[in-house]
Order: sequence, then C-alpha cells, then structure tokens
Amino acid sequence: MMEQLEICIFSAFLILLHSPSAAPVTVSSNRPRVEVPENTDAVLSCVFKTEKDNNPRIEWKKKGKDVSFVYFDGQFTGDFAGRAKMEGATVTLHRVTQKDTGEYRCEVSANQDRDKLGETNVTLKVLVPPHTPLCEIPSSAVTGSTVELRCRDKQSVPPAIYTWFKDNKKLSVTHWANISYTLDTNTGILRFNSVSRADTGQYHCLASNEVGAPKSCDGKHMKIDDVNISAIIAVVVVIFIILACCLGVYYAYRRGYFRKGHNGRSFWIPECHGIAHISSQNLHRADDINNTNYNPPQYAEDFKHTKSFML
Repeated sequence: MMEQLEICIFSAFLILLHSPSAAPVTVSSNRPRVEVPENTDAVLSCVFKTEKDNNPRIEWKKKGKDVSFVYFDGQFTGDFAGRAKMEGATVTLHRVTQKDTGEYRCEVSANQDRDKLGETNVTLKVLVPPHTPLCEIPSSAVTGSTVELRCRDKQSVPPAIYTWFKDNKKLSVTHWANISYTLDTNTGILRFNSVSRADTGQYHCLASNEVGAPKSCDGKHMKIDDVNISAIIAVVVVIFIILACCLGVYYAYRRGYFRKGHNGRSFWIPECHGIAHISSQNLHRADDINNTNYNPPQYAEDFKHTKSFML
C-alpha cells in the first residue's frame, strides 16, 4: 500500500515537472541603442511575450524633462503623427532630426497575466554631419602678445574634430620645440603664447566627423606688427604736457590769479533831488570819507548842483 502511494506521488511530480509552465509577460529589444544619420529612418525595436493575453495594450513614451507619449491608445501623438508606423510593438520613425534624439520606452500591459506590465528602453542618437564652423581670427596683433584663434561647430553629432591651416598648409598638433603655438583639436582653439612676425598669414579651420563631408570656414589674413615705439613715445609726451598744464592751472588758482574783481554796479537813490546815479566807484569814495586822512575832491565836476530850493 505504501509502495503504491509513493509511486503515485512520484508520477504526479514528474507530470508537474514536465508540463509547460505559464510564463509572465516579457518585453525586450533587439537593438537597445540605435544610431542613424539625420533625415533617415530609425527603427525602435520592441518584442514582447505574454502568458494569456493575446491583445495587450502597447504604449511608447519618450523620456526627457517630462515624459511624453509617442504612441498611445492605438495612434501616434504630437509631431510623430504622420511620420511613424507600428509593426507589432516595433516603431519606425521617418526623417528623424536632432530633436528626435533621446531615450524611448516601450510598455506592454497584459491584464490577463500574473505580471501585468513589462517594459524596455531604447536609446536613439541622431547623427549630424559637420556644418560650416564659426571662426574667430583677429586681423592684426603686435609681436609678443598672446593671440587665440577659435573654431566651433555646435551642430555636428558626434562633436567635430578641428584642423587649422595657415596659407593652406596644415598646422601640426605635435609639440615641437620650435612651434610657438598649441592646438586643441577637440575645442578648436589655436593659441599663440607670443606671436612673431613669422606668424603672419592666411588662416582657416576645417570641422570633420565620421558622418559626413568636412566643412571649412572662410580664410582670414592675420598680420603681426612690431611694437611702434615712436607712437608710444608721442603718447607719453602728450600725456606729460597735459599733466603739466593741469598742474600749472592748479598752482595759479592756489595763488589767487583767478579771483574775481569788483564788478561795476549802479544804484538809483530816489530820495535825492533829481535822480542821482551813484556808481560803485562813488560808493568806494564814501568808504574813504570815513577815513580820517580823507581829502575832499578838488574838482568841480566831482559835485554838480542840479536844483535850488528854499527852507
């Protein structure tokens, strides 16, 4: 009896072991990282397997500062409408641009399964060929000064590598002992720590990456001149003369050479018989009368009787 029971339990265990087990919903991608050139098609792969639900809900989202829908409720949304298609759970985006670069998430919801939600992420990188770089090249400089030439292409993906040319000859990035400059091919900065007249020439920059043809900015001539000693001496002399004049004016002012004198003012006194006009000079004479040493004027024209009257 016990042997028959053991045989039954062992048979049931074998049947359970070899029976197909129910798998929960699983979601994956054949290409989790996608890189395509600009204005081409990008395929965002999404493969799923469910336990029971044969018609799960599929959604695509793009992650950024905010999560936005790409495919929702059976249709594409936003600017994806009209330029994308769905095959199973895989999305194909047409004519991608740099704005489409980012991380996408495929979500599959199977309400009849034990694990109702599965998801996978796909990263899209849109490659952009070089554009004409913006070059900053000074037209002139003086010997011994520090000069930087700049070259930048902000649109290329991956970032461009920069090459500088002088008189259509490529400048070396090797740091030889006789080279007076440093060149950073990643930032596009060509730096002269101390320029000389030998650095005069026509300069231009080339931006390149592996996506498309390289692009160059227009060449510009940079002239290096010696320091003009005569002009510096002339400026110093002019400044010295101006300072000397300012000091002279200040000294004269302190010595009182610019003090104002008395202005001749006139006064009318109606109380007098007739209208007498007394100038400031006559007032000074009145001040002199109070002086004990004052002598009255001896000239008739100093006083003129204008009208007689009786008491």
